[in-house]
Amino acid sequence: MPELPEVETVRRGLAPFFDNATICRVEQRRPDLRFPFGDDFVARLENRQVVSFSRRAKYLLLDLDSGDVLVMHLGMSGSFRWIETEDAEPTQTVEMYHAKGKHPQHDHVIFHVRPADRETIVKIIYNDPRRFGFMVLIPRSELATHPMFVDMGIEPLGNELDGAYLAKLFENRKTSLKAALLNQKFIAGLGNIYVCEALWRTGLSPFNSASTLAGKSGKPLKKADELSNHIREVLQEAIESGGSSLKDHRQADGSLGYFQHNFSVYDREGEACRTPKCSGVIERKVQNGRSTFFCPKCQK
Repeated sequence: MPELPEVETVRRGLAPFFDNATICRVEQRRPDLRFPFGDDFVARLENRQVVSFSRRAKYLLLDLDSGDVLVMHLGMSGSFRWIETEDAEPTQTVEMYHAKGKHPQHDHVIFHVRPADRETIVKIIYNDPRRFGFMVLIPRSELATHPMFVDMGIEPLGNELDGAYLAKLFENRKTSLKAALLNQKFIAGLGNIYVCEALWRTGLSPFNSASTLAGKSGKPLKKADELSNHIREVLQEAIESGGSSLKDHRQADGSLGYFQHNFSVYDREGEACRTPKCSGVIERKVQNGRSTFFCPKCQK
């Protein structure tokens, strides 16, 4: 499933077309994805202007001038791509490019949008072979209290995340450090890949108790500050690399992300640890139903 960097990469790729655009037409090619679209899905989208296009955790949010917010999730295999037509008419037929493995029968929703800075129509196509993604319209006034968002934690790239916040958040918690970091009620958007990478960079074992980020006095230890910095660092590096292309993820222009080539620990079981002067070998263990990759020698 795409993690925060992959979703943010998609947002950045589509932003030039969605920002302040007018949604001229919507093709809904099936009644549902993971959830039903609803009978008024198309009617509530067509002829609406986009006020803003943002991301919250692993969700894409299209804020409309009607007061609705279109919340989109990529699921396991969802992806977007765009095609710019040569004519301003939204009904024009154009030759479509289909990225490898993205067959046209899996093109379930097509937005025909007119970006604010041009007269031509851009087709933004949502493709999802497994149909685990979804799109749901939520009134803006109800967004903060909606079940998907009401208990959501802070953004890991925001200013709130630092060592003191982590130490306070995990105070007296006996759950493992990795499980706590993956809990979306604490920090929103962190996923398995980047937690493994951040913990390795910090030299912390994923099996430590989450409460060990603070000393007996309750003050954050140096490792807490280092961990918060490495979380932000690894996410930013992944975003700049276009995310990690594992299985289904592609960027909006159809190209592959390449951060997977920079993995230092994830999916490197049996390989030598890359920490300087460390003679350890990367191990894999199943932790809370997820694969954990770590170096047993330098992650303490």
